[in-house]
Amino acid sequence: MTALRPTDEAGVLAAVADAVATGTSLEILGAGSKRGLGRPVAAGRTLDLTGLSGVTFYEPEELVIAVRPGTPLAEVGHLLASRGQALAFEPPDLGPLYGAPADVGTIGGMIAANLSGPRRIKAGAARDHMLGIRAVSGRGEIFKSGGRVVKNVTGYDMSKGLTGSFGTLAVFTELTLKVLPAPQTATTLMWTGLADDAAVAVLSRALGSPADVSGAAHLPASVAADFGFSGPATLLRLEGIAPSVADRAARLAALLADAGPAEAMGGEPGLDLWRAIRDVAPFAATPGTVVWKISVAPTAGPKVVARLPAALPSTAGSRHFYDWGGGLVWLALDPTSADDAGAAAIRAAIAAEGGGHATLVRAPAELRARIPVFEPQPGPLAALTARLRAQFDPLGILNPGRMVAKD
Repeated sequence: MTALRPTDEAGVLAAVADAVATGTSLEILGAGSKRGLGRPVAAGRTLDLTGLSGVTFYEPEELVIAVRPGTPLAEVGHLLASRGQALAFEPPDLGPLYGAPADVGTIGGMIAANLSGPRRIKAGAARDHMLGIRAVSGRGEIFKSGGRVVKNVTGYDMSKGLTGSFGTLAVFTELTLKVLPAPQTATTLMWTGLADDAAVAVLSRALGSPADVSGAAHLPASVAADFGFSGPATLLRLEGIAPSVADRAARLAALLADAGPAEAMGGEPGLDLWRAIRDVAPFAATPGTVVWKISVAPTAGPKVVARLPAALPSTAGSRHFYDWGGGLVWLALDPTSADDAGAAAIRAAIAAEGGGHATLVRAPAELRARIPVFEPQPGPLAALTARLRAQFDPLGILNPGRMVAKD
């Protein structure tokens, strides 16, 4: 496959315009660390955006940064950290989940996939921090949306709309994001020995309290063992200035005293633990499994998991853990557990427990080509999505088939 590697917006425009003129499809790539997320793309050429790298605008006092899409996310993180700031939605590094090295993913890929970590329950998703974009549409036209201040949008907010579109609508050439001060300190409270439903009840009570929790996860015994814990671990993170964190931690431990005594964890062990949860590290170490990301109401998470053994031919070796207070379930299955990697059983369980969606995050290309990787959309929403694609990319040349099977 021919690879194109432009170094500026004009080069991107020329590449897309030529693709439009010749009817040649393009696979849009950054570092390729998340190439296995979504359906396989069959394209005539690769448009490699790693040549569009660097920070174009950074005003720490205004809490705004603008970067080119091929900029390594780690580079952005280091720059922000040097000024005591961070991307508050805690973007994960999923490269190792797909066998890639750590810290090679780009900010364009992260925004294209709308990836957010444990702090999403407090700070919101990646798209909530988007202020503006410059991009080239599938028509071969440059456009921009938003700007460099928080209140800058009237009408349709394309910068948020394109976040999570997996490169199927337009090619980013610049991204402007809101940044926030990094937490000065963090403490994690841990309870041990709780079953899934009891643990999620604890997480829900904590999230409903005034404690301002920024991380709420539960690791069943099989996953907790990866971290050296002897049994299930229920985790709540508090961040901020030290006196506030200490006071809130004491109040939260007292509120949840009926769940047992809480162990406090801080410093590097706590940071490492939440990074591992953020990056789905327990499943990165088991490359032979398929991995599902299930989003439901927090109290429904354990119920969905409990339905699966009866619905799947085999759940031997399966593992799971919870983030976002129980609303996000990471599930690893043996690929032979069902012909469809468990898609029908998982989506039926979700529907039976109030609805939500499931994404097949990691699986062999053959599986991702024949089953819906993303939650199938209801008819009206699918029609709206198709009309949106027709406006931005009428010839279907950008990442064809990445999200749904190509017509």
